[in-house]
Amino acid sequence: MINILYEDNHLLVVEKPINIPVQEDSSHDLDFLSILKDDLKKRYHKSGNVYLGLIHRLDRPVGGVMVFAKTSKAASRLSEQVRTHQLQKEYHAIVLGKVEATGHFVDKLYKDTKKNMVVVSDKGKESILDYELISFHQGLSIVKINLKTGRSHQIRVQFSSRNHPLYGDQRYNKNAKSGEQIALFASSLSFFHPITKERLQFTLPLPKRKPWNLFQNNN
Repeated sequence: MINILYEDNHLLVVEKPINIPVQEDSSHDLDFLSILKDDLKKRYHKSGNVYLGLIHRLDRPVGGVMVFAKTSKAASRLSEQVRTHQLQKEYHAIVLGKVEATGHFVDKLYKDTKKNMVVVSDKGKESILDYELISFHQGLSIVKINLKTGRSHQIRVQFSSRNHPLYGDQRYNKNAKSGEQIALFASSLSFFHPITKERLQFTLPLPKRKPWNLFQNNN
């Protein structure tokens, strides 16, 4: 069942489930873009290919709000908003240890293709985020993150490099246990409608599964 937050002739705003790739990758597992195209085809009884433009991405294990474009014009205008930082993304994460009340991270991140990991390196691209601490409980901090740049694995690497890796991050947290789900969620997305120019914002409630449920009475 697809959780559709908003839809018109130009846009489709939905909640991406966890552990599904946004688009086809080397695993060849069923991807979210294909799922959405198939849904549109069935709901609107379309024949042939369905257009759906991918505007931004979420890592496979990460869930949360995403916007897709239903026309090439909308895709072009939304992509421009991504480029000019008018499309704003907010995340929540649970990290190990207690972080400062607020933080401003600036790093250069580089993708090491041999190791298939992102690292802090002078060879990388500038990566910026701001965060605020929401709550600290049982050795874990829940933080709200305003992502200024959308680099691959950015949140995961920037916190991990400061000894506050994300709970359950199988790649960047050496203490993550097998089977744990990464505690990173795309909680809010705002942008200008590509046609009407109205500012739209979509926010999802945080997950209720572990470890998010540890903070339900502490926020």
